[in-house]
Amino acid sequence: MRAAARVGRPRVSAFRRREWLTGYLFVLPATLIIGVFGIFPIGYAIYMSLHRWRIRRGAFIGLENYRDVLGDWWGALAFFGGLLLVLAAHWLWTDAFRRDEGTVPLVGRLLGALVLLGSGVSVSLGWRLMTAEGDRRFLAGLTRTVYYGFGSVPVQIVLALVIATLLFQNLRGQELFRMLYFLPYVTPAVAAAAVFRNIFSPRPERPANTVLEWLGLPPQQWLFETRPITEVLFGGLFDRLGIDPSGFWAGPSLALVTVIVFGVWTYTGYNAVIFLAGLGNIPKQLYEAAAIDGATRLQQFRHITVPLLSPVTFYLTVLGFIGTFQAFTHIYVMRSPSTRDAVDTASIVIFDTFYGRNNFSLAAAQSVILFVIILILTLLQNRFFGRRVVGV
Repeated sequence: MRAAARVGRPRVSAFRRREWLTGYLFVLPATLIIGVFGIFPIGYAIYMSLHRWRIRRGAFIGLENYRDVLGDWWGALAFFGGLLLVLAAHWLWTDAFRRDEGTVPLVGRLLGALVLLGSGVSVSLGWRLMTAEGDRRFLAGLTRTVYYGFGSVPVQIVLALVIATLLFQNLRGQELFRMLYFLPYVTPAVAAAAVFRNIFSPRPERPANTVLEWLGLPPQQWLFETRPITEVLFGGLFDRLGIDPSGFWAGPSLALVTVIVFGVWTYTGYNAVIFLAGLGNIPKQLYEAAAIDGATRLQQFRHITVPLLSPVTFYLTVLGFIGTFQAFTHIYVMRSPSTRDAVDTASIVIFDTFYGRNNFSLAAAQSVILFVIILILTLLQNRFFGRRVVGV
C-alpha cells in the first residue's frame, strides 16, 4: 500500500523545493516580528489573566478574573452566543437554502429572521445578567465604546466620501485642500485634545458657547456634562410627555458626544485621502458612458462611485471600528474628574484597573474580553459587508 501511495504521489522537483524554501525565508522576518510583538502579548495577557497578579505574579486562579468581570457565566454565554447567532441568522437568510439560480426560499428567510430575533433576546438577557453581577464600570465602559464607535465611524465615512468626491473635481487649489483635510490626522493627539478641551470648555466666553450665544442658545457644559444627549436636547419635551429616557437608549452623555466630535474631526480627512486614491482608480469611461445614457451626477455617484469604492469603504469601516474600540489617548486627555466616568470607554477602564488599582490580572482579563468583542465585531462586518464588496 505504501509503495502504491508513493507511486500515486506527484514528485516534487528540487527546483520547486528551493522555491518553497526561498519563499519561507522571505516571510520569516515578518512572521517573527508579528509573533513577538503581536501574538506573544496576546498569549501573555491570557496567561496573566489566569493568575492573581499585582506587581508580582501570584497563585493560579483559573477563570476567577473573568467571572469578576462578566459576573454570571450563563449571562456571558447568552451574550456572546447571541452575538454569534447573528452570524448564523445571516447564513440562514442568505446561503443555507440558496438554490442554483441564486434565490432563497421563504423558509430560509423565516428561519433567519427567527434566529435573529432569538439572538437579540439572548444578547439582551445575557447583558442584563452580566450587569447585575459583573464589573459594572467595565461593562458601562463597553456601552460607551459602542456609542463612540457607532457614533463616530459612520459619520467619518460619509463625510470623507462627500469631501473626497468634491476634491476629485477640477478645483483650483486642490492640493492645498487635501493637505488641510489631512492635517488633523498628523496633529499630535494630546495637543489636539488639549485644544478641544479649551474650545468646548463650559465657560461662556469659549468658542463653542460663543457660537451657541450667536444662535440664541444657552451655553452648555460640554465635556463637563454627564446628562445623556437626549435629555440635553429634548429634556423639556420628555417632561411634558411624561417620558423618562434611561439606560442604553438614552444615548451617550454630552461629554462623550464632544469626544465623538473630536474623533470625527481627526479621521475624516485621513479617510478622504484614502477615498481619493480609490476614486483615481475608477475608469473615466464609465462616467462618460453613463453621461451619454442620460445619467445625472447623483445617479453616477450612486451607481458608479459608491459601488466601485466599496473595497475602500469596507477597509476603512473595519479599521475604523477596530480603532474606536481601542481609542485611548484623546479620551484620556479630554476626560475630567468632575464627570466621573461619563466618557470612560473600555480602554480607559482597563488602564485605570492596571495603573490605578494595580490589578494587572483583572486588567488582562478585561483586555482579553475586549479583544474577543473586537474579533466578533470584525467577523460580523466581514459577514455582512465583505460579500457586498465589488470585485470580491
